Amino acid sequence: MNPKHIILTLLIMLCPIGMTAQSTITRHKPKPAVTKPKPAAKPKAKHKPAPRRNSTHHSGSTSSTSGPNSTSSTSSISSTSSTSSTNSLSAELNKLINNMVYVPGGTFTMGATSEQGSEAESYEKPTHSVTLSSYYICKYEVTQALWRAVMGSNPSNFKDDNLPVEYVSWDYCQTFINRLNSYTGRNFRLPTEAEWEFAARGGNYSRHYKYSGSNYISDVAWYDGNSGNRTHPVGTKQANELGLYDMSGNVWEWCSDWYGSYSSYSQNDPTGPNSGSNRVLRGGGWYIIAGGCRSSYRGCRTPGDRYRDLGFRLVLSHL
Repeated sequence: MNPKHIILTLLIMLCPIGMTAQSTITRHKPKPAVTKPKPAAKPKAKHKPAPRRNSTHHSGSTSSTSGPNSTSSTSSISSTSSTSSTNSLSAELNKLINNMVYVPGGTFTMGATSEQGSEAESYEKPTHSVTLSSYYICKYEVTQALWRAVMGSNPSNFKDDNLPVEYVSWDYCQTFINRLNSYTGRNFRLPTEAEWEFAARGGNYSRHYKYSGSNYISDVAWYDGNSGNRTHPVGTKQANELGLYDMSGNVWEWCSDWYGSYSSYSQNDPTGPNSGSNRVLRGGGWYIIAGGCRSSYRGCRTPGDRYRDLGFRLVLSHL
């Protein structure tokens, strides 16, 4: 056979083997990485939240959070909230102390005195002499801001920091007072009925008005004739002779006494009956007629009652 034919025959026989090997190599050979540069993405406008201030400061640095589930973020929020609550409580307690008005002790006639007129009810009689020791009383009804700072909640129907707290029972007021005293180390309490009336009349500076601070109810009180069927911010009407606001109208104010009948005997620092079923209310409220806002008018409710016109005021025997 011609040598050239022999070589050609061998090449034809080897070709399928080479193609198979090349195919195998091609299948298992890794693809080269794409190195062709991509065009830069067009930036999108994003709203960046304001940075949250960390409650714990480190010299020369600020802390960052990694996301909503971050432990440091939760700790920071909790700490900030706690600090805010503490600051609010401190501010409200300072305000309360600064608003306590000194009432020099004295003697007055309690009950339906002549200026109370023909509207006086039988349960405002007989008039009787009462002698009181000196005490302090807040110039304002307890506000929702103070209640929330102490209790961490607000039970009121009409909501605003400067409105008087309402919808609070006598029992609930005691819970508030106990907590307030634990914070302050003082002995805040509800006024006795006699202390309340003496202060409403202006104490030793009394000008013998029908209402607390005036013979004209609209000067000093929010009542059914001008309230618009709701409470109003404390201290927006005229003060009485002692500088006390809203002793007539706005919300009824709980007193510490059990409700009972008057006697004609003179008394010193009376605290009311030893027992009963109702606690004393004084001052009238936003829904009541003018006669119910007189300084000698008396109301009462059971200690568990809560209404949209029931609030209170604080007193201290000593600062």
